[in-house]
Order: sequence, then structure tokens, then C-alpha cells
Amino acid sequence: MMIRTSRWSVVLHILSVILSSLHGCSARDTITMKSSVVDGQTLVSAENRFELGFFGPSRSSNVKRYVGIWYTSNPQTVVWVANRATPLSDKSGVLHIANGYLKLSDKKGKVYWCTEQQNKRSNITVKLNDTGNLILYDVDVDGLGIKLWQSFEHPTDTFLFGMKNDGNLVFTSWTSEDDPAPGNFIFKQDPQANRLLVTNKSIIYWRSWRESGKIFELVNLNITEDDTRVHKNERIVMNFTGDLQYWQLFRGMKDWSLTWWEPKDRCSKYNYCGTFGSCNINSKLPCKCLPGFKPKVSEQWNAGEFVDGCSRNSTSYGTDFLSLKRMKLEYPESSFIINNVKDCRQECLRNNQCQAYTVNASKTDRQLSCLTWIEELKSIQEDQDDGYDLYVRVPVSDIAPTSRSCLTCGTNLVPYPLSTGPNCGDPVYYSFDCDMDTGQLSFMTPGGNYTVTHVNPKESIFDIEMEAKEAVNCHAMHSSGSKILQLNRSSPFNVTSSCSSDFTNDSPLKSTIEVKITWKPPLEPTCNSSADCKEWPHSTCNITGTGQKRCLCNSAFRWDGLGLTCTPGATGQLRDSFNKSKTLPLYLIVSLPIAMALLCAILSIYLWRTKMVKKRAKQRKAHLHRYDTERGVKELMESSHLEGKDGTGIDVPFFDFESILAATDNFSDENKLGRGGFGPVYKGKFPGGQEIAIKRLASVSGQGLEEFKNEVVLIAKLQHRNLVRLLGYCIKGEEKILLYEYLPNKSLDSFIFDESLSQQLEWGTRFNIILGVARGLLYLHQDSRLRIIHRDLKTSNILLDEEMNPKISDFGLARMIQGKQTEGSTLRVVGTYGYMAPEYAIDGVFSVKSDVFSFGVVMLEIISGKKNMRFYYVENTPSLIAYQF
Repeated sequence: MMIRTSRWSVVLHILSVILSSLHGCSARDTITMKSSVVDGQTLVSAENRFELGFFGPSRSSNVKRYVGIWYTSNPQTVVWVANRATPLSDKSGVLHIANGYLKLSDKKGKVYWCTEQQNKRSNITVKLNDTGNLILYDVDVDGLGIKLWQSFEHPTDTFLFGMKNDGNLVFTSWTSEDDPAPGNFIFKQDPQANRLLVTNKSIIYWRSWRESGKIFELVNLNITEDDTRVHKNERIVMNFTGDLQYWQLFRGMKDWSLTWWEPKDRCSKYNYCGTFGSCNINSKLPCKCLPGFKPKVSEQWNAGEFVDGCSRNSTSYGTDFLSLKRMKLEYPESSFIINNVKDCRQECLRNNQCQAYTVNASKTDRQLSCLTWIEELKSIQEDQDDGYDLYVRVPVSDIAPTSRSCLTCGTNLVPYPLSTGPNCGDPVYYSFDCDMDTGQLSFMTPGGNYTVTHVNPKESIFDIEMEAKEAVNCHAMHSSGSKILQLNRSSPFNVTSSCSSDFTNDSPLKSTIEVKITWKPPLEPTCNSSADCKEWPHSTCNITGTGQKRCLCNSAFRWDGLGLTCTPGATGQLRDSFNKSKTLPLYLIVSLPIAMALLCAILSIYLWRTKMVKKRAKQRKAHLHRYDTERGVKELMESSHLEGKDGTGIDVPFFDFESILAATDNFSDENKLGRGGFGPVYKGKFPGGQEIAIKRLASVSGQGLEEFKNEVVLIAKLQHRNLVRLLGYCIKGEEKILLYEYLPNKSLDSFIFDESLSQQLEWGTRFNIILGVARGLLYLHQDSRLRIIHRDLKTSNILLDEEMNPKISDFGLARMIQGKQTEGSTLRVVGTYGYMAPEYAIDGVFSVKSDVFSFGVVMLEIISGKKNMRFYYVENTPSLIAYQF
């Protein structure tokens, strides 16, 4: 019985198709109560402009059928979809009139879409007009039709002219190019301000600037379908990409032309750079905070996320205004008529909440309007042809921290020492020009003038734009950028390797590249009198060696070119004394050389006598008898001086054990700096404030008397700035102690393997560390009078001083080789696995190459920040070395 019913339903469906085709022959643009449209049939408007029927996305693998309206011209351009969220899964759909409404159903009777039901309607007709409007009529006996429903009041993603915009029309984009389901972007009228609005879900994506513009006028043009002004070949589409598009089909043309769209670029998006962030489409880095402002969230701003915007550097708004040219941002909601520009400025000053103002001159009655912003500034765009002068309220100290700082140029801060004229900045840096009409900053070079797009005072770097054909490519700028710009060696500016031409597609600068240029830290500020040095504490106006007056730092201070201030330091005192000597009286100038000669003579006599005393002491020690027995070893450990293999004494101070206990507070944990391979290391403080690092060798450390003696002998004879300096030693019973210079930054491994501390190691610092270790090794292998092989070079044995200079330490396993010998061998392989050369670890053969291998491992760890033996970044990679090769 169920089979028969199913067969009869199919037969009835076929009969309905045949009947609908017979009844539909009379009117190609109409559906009556006796006709319908099935998949494969269409309605065509009277003038053959629009067509209604079934369609399906061409790229979809699944069958999805929709009822829609499209232009009859090719390619198919759909302007309205009925069942956009509920597609049919086969071609059995029927569009027909039933029970007072128009509905779409399949062969089983399931309804996929329908209009509102109209009760007590006997003669309903559906007609497709030449405007693209599908209308449901109730036709009376006189042939007059009453509109019951129309598609123009229920649009999808397309605005067609003839639609009446009462402020409630909403257009929703497709999900994708082949999916008409409602997408994320919505186009509508802003309910609070009479502007057009595009939202991405609930977030504003784009908003028209003001209540004007062609698209605004077209959308709000009150016309009827019978009006001769109907724009039949124009449409506005809310595209699935988020673009609001205006399309036109010009007479005699077959293809539609995209003549307008918004947002045109990333800067056109609503508040793209956040509050108080200015957007420049011509720059690779589009957003920057206005002068006097800083990013609210620096981490996100540096990562290219600008939505949080900027905040003021100071909480006070100040009494000055930042003058910005050719700026564009949303107008405030209110304005008032003024007599002159000063009135607008005074009005903003009187209101503590006023953030900025501008003056707008009417083209018709020439009246001046004052517009003030009391809310945070949003959607700021710079360098706009239709922009206006904007005055933003900021404290003077936020845009000119010193009296020598130049005024801002547009949205660019010109920090000291950069100079745009002879009366500001440093004369050496007078290479910039500010166009006061446009607010554009330029960098002037012998090779030409270039637009400055961004200045970063903290990094001492700025960006310029160059024609790509000038630089050829970024590689050319890296290798010879200064030559291309014709910058000589004495120039304080230097082209870096950061050069980019990968502007986004929305940038008009297709043939330009962006070049980064750094500036060197300046010398002390120039001056004419001490009054000019008031802004630089601890400085005095004096003549330098070149005859120029500068604010030189006083005694015990040195000039910090990065911080632009005098900081405590010894070098300042020497230079200050030198410069002051230029103004010394004549009798002092004559007597100084004589005093220096006498001092040199006294020092020479003192050194000669000291040398003779040491020589006699060595001769006495050379005759001492040494025992190989246990008693002899004990006596040696308790002696106050060690001797080398040649029997000569080692010129290293001896410290008594009691003084070391006092300096380390009995080796307390508070003074413990860490633990090395042979024992703990403590920080000791001796009378007078001298700080020393004290290595206390453990009795079970494996470093016996020979290793201890070896380390003292070797370090005592080695003098190099990249080798740790031995200050003394101590032997008492089982205690063997070495005293080194104290290095506050501890060992290299504590920096590079720590997530927070490693951020302090910039590439320049890492390079200097690598270079310093290389110099130290070169000294050990070639330049010292003893050829030394360290045998245990690793990151934990590289110490860092206060200026991050590296010093090689821990010479307990080092070996000295004679003459031209370059290698040796041992049966006892000692050191740290992961840093050992294969020939040493396997066969016990060590050489200068062994240290070079260890240096290579250290260099990889410095660059990558990863430990060699704990590197699991790539699967099945046991070490950092294996990953590299």
C-alpha cells in the first residue's frame, strides 16, 4: 500500500508540472493560482532585464538548489535569493501559490520558503517587474492590484534602485562566493547617526564619514518603480569579503564595472588603528600613535594588532595644540558658528574634556563652523587630499621634552638630536625638512630628498620611502645603502639591512621600497653659555678639543648618548679634566710635564726594586726540597705559596682561610652564587668594599691538588680582557679555594637559557659575546707565550661583566702544550659531554680543534637560545648539532 501511494505522488507531481507549463504560457513574467515554476523553468520580466528561477552554485560538489532573481545578461548576476538558508537537495522544487501565499516546496510537500499568509484572498498573482522586484498582488474585479508582499522589502545582499529606504533596510552578505547563506557582513543605515554602516557580526567594520556622498544619496533617493529616474543599470552589493560595492553596466558594454567600494584599504576600515592612532596607507607600518601618545598595549601593537589604540603620555591635557595637516576622521555630532579661528581654540581650552578641534568653512555662505571632540579620536587617517587641519590637545612636554627638540612635523615626532633647522636639534643631525603646508617630513641627502614615514625615538631609527628603481632591490640597500644615499663615513646616519618592498595590495605604492635608517648617539649638546646646559644636569659649558662649546659632563659623570643625560661614571672625569686643561694658566701648563717626568722616574725605581725583591724570593724557593710522599703533599697544601713546574713561585696573592670565612659569612647560602663542576661559588666582600667571586673546591669534586695547582699556574700567567682574572688563592687542610674577579652578570648560560633574561640579549650583544670568546680562544691558542687548550669550554664557563663582555673561566682541565705542538692525548677524558669534540671523547686526542668544536657548540647555543643536549624541536633529533646538519 505504501509503494502505491509513493507512485501516485510521483504521478501527481508530473501532472502538476505539465498543467503548470500549460497554464503558464500566457504570461512569461507572472505566476497565477493555476500556474507554478519548477526547476528548469524561469520567469522573465517584460523588458527581458530580470529572470527568476532555480540555480545552484557551480563549484559545489553537493546538489543545492535555490530560487533567485538575476540579470538576464551573462554572466549570471544574482540579486535576490528566496531560500538562501534552506537549499533544496534535489531538483524537485516547485514555486507556486497556495492558501494565500507564495511558497517553495519539494515533491514531498516540504516547504522550504514562503511569504506571509494572506487570508481571504481569491485572486492572487505574482509578477516579476523590470526593476527586479517580485510582487505578490491581489487582483480585484476591476483588474487593479493591491500589493500584498514584495521582494524589495526583503532584500538579501543587493540594493536595487526603486527600493524605498526608510532606514530599516538590511542587506546581509553571502557566506562565500558560492554560498548564498547569510554571512557575517551586514549593510544598513546607522540608527544613531545618519550614515551608512557595515558591521562584521556586531562589530563596526566601516562607516561613512558624514551624511553625504554619492552612495549615501543613491541609497536614500526616494523613487518609485515607475519613476523614469530609476537606475536600471546600477546596483550596490554587500560582498562576502566585507566590501560595500557599487557596480555599473555602461551602455554598449557587456561586463559590469566596479566604480566604487568601501573600505578602499585598511585605513578606511572603522577605527583600524584604534583611538588616537593615525593610519597612513602609504607606509608599510600603517599605524602610529599621534605625537604625545603611546600604545595602550605595547606587545599587541608591536605584533601588528592595533585595535587597542593609544593613550596619552601624560594625564594632563596641557595648554598647547598639536597641529596636523590633511587629516581625516569622523566629524563630531555637534558644531557651532564662530567669527574667527581663535574663538574655536578658546572654546576648546575652556572645556577640560575637549580633545581636539577643527574649523570648517562653508562654501556657500562662507561661515566658519567650530567642531570640537570631547570623546576619544577614532578612525584617524593622515595624508588625505580631502582632509582638514586638526588641532589635538597635548602637553608641550610630551611633544618637545627639551627646549632643543624640534617641533613635530605632522604626525611625526622629531626627537633630539634630529634637526629640521639651525635653531633646534643638534647641528650634526641637520638633515631633515618639514613642509609646514602638508606636514610631511623629509630626509635630505646628497643623493636626494626622501619622505619619512615613521620615526621611532626609542630604537633611534626612522623609515624612508625610495623608488624601487633607485635601490634596485633590498639586497642592494643592505650592501651599499649608504653609497646609494651618498652618506659619507662621518655621517651620523647608517642604512640598516631592514629593507622591505612587500606593501599590501591596498597600498598605491607599487614601485617603492621602505628603508630603515639608524642614527648614532649624539655627543654632548652644543652651547654658548652654562645657561644652555640647565636641561642637562651635572654638565657645564666648556670648549672641546675641536674648539666647539658643548655641555660637558662634570667630574665622576659620563655622557650617555642614548639616554641623553650625564650618568655617574669615571670616564667623564678624565675627559672633563682633559677639556678643562685647555683653559689652564700658563704656569700650570709648563709645570705639568715636569711633574709627570718626576712621577715616571719614581715609578721606574719602585718597579725595579719590586722586581729585584721578587727575583730573590724565587731563587730562595727554587732550593726548597719537595716531597712525593703524603707528608710532602700535606706540607705543600698548607704552604702559603704554589710553584710552577719549573720550580719558580707563582705571583698570586695568598689569602688566609679566616679572612675568606669572614668575607663569605662562613659560606652562607645568601652569598652563594651557584655551583660549578668542581664545587660551589660564593660572593665575598672584603674590607673596603671589594667584591670577589670565591670558588670552593669540593673534596669529592674530582679536581685534586694537581688540577687546582694547574689552574692557578695557568691563569696567573695569562692576561687578556676576555679571560677571567685570578685575584688569589687559599690552601688550608682539605680546603682548596680560588678567588676571581667578581662579574655581576654571572655566567652566559643563566642568560641565554632563561626566557625573560634572554630578551635582554639583542643580536648585537650576542655577536659581541661570540666575538669576545673567539678573541679569548685566539689568545690561548696563538698569542700567549703558553699555548693553552681549555678542554672544557661551555656556556657555564663563560662569565659576563657589567657591560656584558665575556670572560672565559674554569681552567682546571686546561692543558699547556709546548712549542709548535698543536695536539696531545690522554687516557683520562674529562670535560662536559655535548661540548666535546668526537676525537677527544672517543680517543682522548685533544687539540686546538677540540676547543674550536666546543666554541662552535657555544655559538649555536647563543644564536638559538637552545641547549645542545636538550634540543627536541625536531622529531628524532638528539641534539642541536644534529638538527643543524
